[in-house]
Amino acid sequence: MAEQLTPLADDRALLGRTSTAERVSDILRSRIAEGYFAPGVRLSEDNIGGALGVSRNTLREAFRLLTHERLLVHELNRGVFVRVLAVEDVEDIYRTRRLVECAVVRGLGEPPYALDGLSAAVDEGRRAVREGDWKGLGTANIHFHRELVALAGSDRTDELMRSVFAELRLAFHVVDDPRRLHEPYLVRNERILRALSEGKPREAERLLAVYLDDSLEGIVEVYRRRVSEDT
Repeated sequence: MAEQLTPLADDRALLGRTSTAERVSDILRSRIAEGYFAPGVRLSEDNIGGALGVSRNTLREAFRLLTHERLLVHELNRGVFVRVLAVEDVEDIYRTRRLVECAVVRGLGEPPYALDGLSAAVDEGRRAVREGDWKGLGTANIHFHRELVALAGSDRTDELMRSVFAELRLAFHVVDDPRRLHEPYLVRNERILRALSEGKPREAERLLAVYLDDSLEGIVEVYRRRVSEDT
């Protein structure tokens, strides 16, 4: 837990003078999406509240918000834990991703598109590969899809998908070979980016749909194997 708390202390400055439960939940959601808190980890009110410099009541409200988003679970007399996903959760995450992400690409309209965020995420992924940082590559992959959704220019869609991508990170934690999971999709991100930069949204949507189907199949296979091992 100590190594997870150090970045949270750095996040304390983000709270500013108007510290709210919503802002705390934003920080914790982002940290979950970045992979700092693994599924099943108990979140200590004292440690996290101290790291962020917020009251117990504020932190509990933030926990409640994230529980509503299905990122945390409260267990009576035990505390608050990062949620452990079931296979059905993973399938639903990808169903939502396919509906939203493909619709965003389909509705882009005429090129050119604002692709700086997508390009930066691809560059982030390339750096992670050079450094052998496979967890970082998974984070870059999530950033790519977050930037893809942002092309819609919709705050509501961005807010919806922030929680979905944080849940997705929880799914990544069960993978025992993150390189095998993430590395092939960097090339696919590059292909989607290239199609959009060439003004071919239909091709980008086709690539994205196949990408999501293949990714779901790989994750579900790992989940089913893990469930089988644990029973």
